[in-house]
Amino acid sequence: MVTEILAQLDNAVGSLQTLLYVDVVQPLFFKAGLMGYDEDTYDALYWVIIGALEVLATFAILRPLEALRPIETWQDRKAVRSDVFYTWIAKLGIINLAFFFLLQPVFNHWQSLMVIHGIPNIDVDGLWPGVTDQPVVSFVIYLVVLDFAGYWYHRWQHRFGVWWELHAVHHSQQQMSLWADDRNHFLDDIIQAAFFAGISLFIGVEPSQFVVLVALGNVLQSIQHVNARLPFVPMLDRLLVSPTFHRRHHAIGYGHEGTRYGCNFGVLFPWWDILFKTASWNRVVEPTGIRDQLPAPAGLGRNYGMGMWAQQWHAFVRIAQRLRRTTAA
Repeated sequence: MVTEILAQLDNAVGSLQTLLYVDVVQPLFFKAGLMGYDEDTYDALYWVIIGALEVLATFAILRPLEALRPIETWQDRKAVRSDVFYTWIAKLGIINLAFFFLLQPVFNHWQSLMVIHGIPNIDVDGLWPGVTDQPVVSFVIYLVVLDFAGYWYHRWQHRFGVWWELHAVHHSQQQMSLWADDRNHFLDDIIQAAFFAGISLFIGVEPSQFVVLVALGNVLQSIQHVNARLPFVPMLDRLLVSPTFHRRHHAIGYGHEGTRYGCNFGVLFPWWDILFKTASWNRVVEPTGIRDQLPAPAGLGRNYGMGMWAQQWHAFVRIAQRLRRTTAA
């Protein structure tokens, strides 16, 4: 049933991909003399369509919930505007797809060397013939493996000071919303895309599955950041990262202050936080952001930037300041 639905959706997106490519993209590329990028552009167009549909669907579902059942009521939504731009850039998925295809020849070469030297290859599909080679089963295994990697990636973002300054772009948003998930530093996005593309290729994820894996992760993470009271029952709260669970990660003083603190790092599943004792189930609605954003004496009144480019630049400034302090010490 699930396989049939996914196949139908894939066919629908494929038809739209061909239509846009033939009627819009190819004529433009022909006029611009860019036909050398013809094949790669056709492949990337599939990802772009998926991303656009994602944004439209999550907005249509989550924005009314934010209006009807908000956790916080804001008088001014200016701080959210830059997050909308981040979302469109991230959800179109060009960075993720580019790294996946760029790294594929490298991994093919490595796999050839592994065969030559008798090193076993990781093939998730072949772990249990007749079971793990079923598309739904292999998809679930890939999802769990990548989420486990995502948990540690997220912890490293908080553990290492320079890396934290990049990740702080995400945490500096004090108005959580459905758009907040994609508010990241572009350099961090590139590192993350390379990290997950590499792992995906290493465990044998097919390109079509990779697109769906990333799309599903994006939707669930948008839900986690939504400014709405969603009916997550305790049982579901233990199976999927809920907005309440993730909001604790964004709360000032608990989730993320540099390399000293941290809780609720799970990307999709809270299991890893439970297993590694980093889970906090406090349901109190707390202010979000970073402590040094607060005015004195509670904080330093530090400016993390209002617009997208200012936020990107301030991260490099903070990194330079941190490195100077390290050198001076």
